[in-house]
Amino acid sequence: MKTKIFCDIAELDLIRKFNKKKIVKGFTTNPSLMRKAGAKDYKSYSKKILKICNNKPVSLEVFADEYKDMKMQALKINTWGKNVYVKIPVVNSKGVFTGRIIKELNSKKIKLNITAVYTASQTKKILKLINKNSKVIISIFAGRAGDTGKDPVPEFKKSIAIAKKFKNVEILWASVREPYNYLQAKQLGCHIITIPPSTIEKIENFGKSFNQLTKETVKAFLIDTKKAKFII
Repeated sequence: MKTKIFCDIAELDLIRKFNKKKIVKGFTTNPSLMRKAGAKDYKSYSKKILKICNNKPVSLEVFADEYKDMKMQALKINTWGKNVYVKIPVVNSKGVFTGRIIKELNSKKIKLNITAVYTASQTKKILKLINKNSKVIISIFAGRAGDTGKDPVPEFKKSIAIAKKFKNVEILWASVREPYNYLQAKQLGCHIITIPPSTIEKIENFGKSFNQLTKETVKAFLIDTKKAKFII
């Protein structure tokens, strides 16, 4: 099974650029990325993204924190495009499981991306609520788990194993920290990995030998030394 690469970005110019790349099979965003990209109006900015990318999956996240508002936002976002996946956090900011909204949206055949997942037990709770027809992505945050000194790999292994019975469910490796994470995701059997643009460009250059890397590293040191006009 091939691990699909989604680009994790909100800047319109970068979306235009990376939408043309065959290696990129979809896009993910979140409110933080949208704000960083300068978005002022969430709806109009999202529609600009969808106008650029209208034939690949695009995940757009709700930002409400309570059930009623979250549902209203999710239903609206779903109408913006046939390629839209509505991103729902697995819990709200108070730590309350969003199972009710996940179940309701899934039953309405709305494509979902359940985000901010860290454990296989969370994956299990999600799987208990969904059907085996409507598409669901479960995004497990590997990098952020690793940042706290925890190994995310066992959680991926367990999540992938328990999701195997669901042909409509894809496990996504989120919060990439380095290009090697792509190889890890492939080895584990993740369906998707979402990666920032700069890291995708590094993956496109996979295949250099250690000898090449050694020479390039030494040359870089030499160039910087000359630029700095160092003498001993």
